[in-house]
Amino acid sequence: MIDAEKSSCSRKNKILVVEDNFEIRQLLVLGLKDLGYEVLEADTGLAAFRQARATSPDLILMDLAMPVVGGDEVIAWLKTDLVTRHIPIIVTTAFLFGPVVDRAIAAGAAEILHKPFNFDALNTILQRHLPAPYVV
Repeated sequence: MIDAEKSSCSRKNKILVVEDNFEIRQLLVLGLKDLGYEVLEADTGLAAFRQARATSPDLILMDLAMPVVGGDEVIAWLKTDLVTRHIPIIVTTAFLFGPVVDRAIAAGAAEILHKPFNFDALNTILQRHLPAPYVV
């Protein structure tokens, strides 16, 4: 007989990190993994849109200042797509205010987290928007 406690496994929340700067993206990925999250990565807005549709993450961390397609535009795409509209999006940006931040909020960003930030602040925000992990 299999012990029920040993046979169960908990599902980690899956977060998509969208950041064009490699070093910042890697720092976020490592920090989020240390906090116990499953982490996916995208380095462009188009890659983020495709990744979100394909993997259905529980939450997206979205940089705003990216080449070709900015984060505010990707948020608008994600929030109008039936497959991804339910996914909370937390913006990570160095912009304190301005049109790009205003557009991200208008498009449906759940919160804005200003860079630089610490992982305790990030985790507090994530907990507000993520479902509780569950045991299978």
